[in-house]
Amino acid sequence: MLSEIKQVQKTARLLHSADEIESAIDKMAENISAQLAHVNPIILCVLNGGIVVTGKLMTRLNFPLTLDAINVSRYGDQTSGRELNWRQKPTTSLQDRAVLIVDDILDEGITLQAIYQYCQEQGASQIYSAVLVDKQLNKRKPIQADFVGLLVANHYLYGYGMDYKGYLRNAAGIYACADL
Repeated sequence: MLSEIKQVQKTARLLHSADEIESAIDKMAENISAQLAHVNPIILCVLNGGIVVTGKLMTRLNFPLTLDAINVSRYGDQTSGRELNWRQKPTTSLQDRAVLIVDDILDEGITLQAIYQYCQEQGASQIYSAVLVDKQLNKRKPIQADFVGLLVANHYLYGYGMDYKGYLRNAAGIYACADL
């Protein structure tokens, strides 16, 4: 597997540098703060991809908040989506709370829509979503994110939380894999 990962790294193209990404996260944090600073939100990190962007965002949000996590995946360690796999649900009650769902990427929107519906079912009073990357597809998505860091063309991506078969989430940039 490591030889495959090295080949992916060798042929990938850098789309956004760490500096560009950090600037986008700064702007997201400003917008989130302007809208959510007074609603006592729960930040709901979507594992595993949302770890990096959630951590980066939280240090820029200077207001009271609660952190929890949810783990729902369509990809697992694959490069194409399958059925939703619910691995972990939040331990904090969402009842009558504002929730900010934070994830690495809005791809087809199926996972984000399912998490949004889950939050509704749990009684959240307001639901917002923030994604580092909104992938531009040639089809309509069932949901749009409220806060978006970067728009990216339709490539398979890795870095800043996004992975290639479970690897490369820690890459300090956003990379497009060569055609898979």
